[in-house]
Amino acid sequence: MTQTLNILKALADRNRLRIVLALEEHGEMCACQITELLQVAGATASRHLSLLVNAEFVKARKEGRWIFYRLTPEVHTEHRDLFNWLRQQVQTSPDVEADRRTLASIMARDPEELCRRQRGERCCPSNEKENINA
Repeated sequence: MTQTLNILKALADRNRLRIVLALEEHGEMCACQITELLQVAGATASRHLSLLVNAEFVKARKEGRWIFYRLTPEVHTEHRDLFNWLRQQVQTSPDVEADRRTLASIMARDPEELCRRQRGERCCPSNEKENINA
C-alpha cells in the first residue's frame, strides 16, 4: 500500500503527470528532453524526476553525461488499470495534445543541442569548437 500511496502522491502534480505521460508515449527520455518539455529550470525538472524515482515509478540510468528516465516496467504492469484510467481522463485534453506536438519536435532534435541551449557551451561544447581547439 505504501508504494501505491507514493505513486499517487507523485502523480498529484501537473508536471510530474506530464512527465509520466511523455515517458509512457516515448519509452525513454533524457533529462534535457524532459526539461525542454516542461519549460522549467533543470533543478526543478530534477526535483520532479527525483520524486518519481523515489516513488519507484520511474527508473534512471546514466550514460556518460546523460541521465535517461523510463517508467519502471513492474509498476507499469502492476498499475495497468491506473494507466488506462489516466489515458482515458486526459485523452481529449488540449494540454496533452500540445505536449504531444511539443514532444515530436523535442524528440526530433539532438539531445546535445537541447543541453547546449539549456546550459550553454561549457556543458556540451559544439564540434566546431572541439575541432578548433584540437
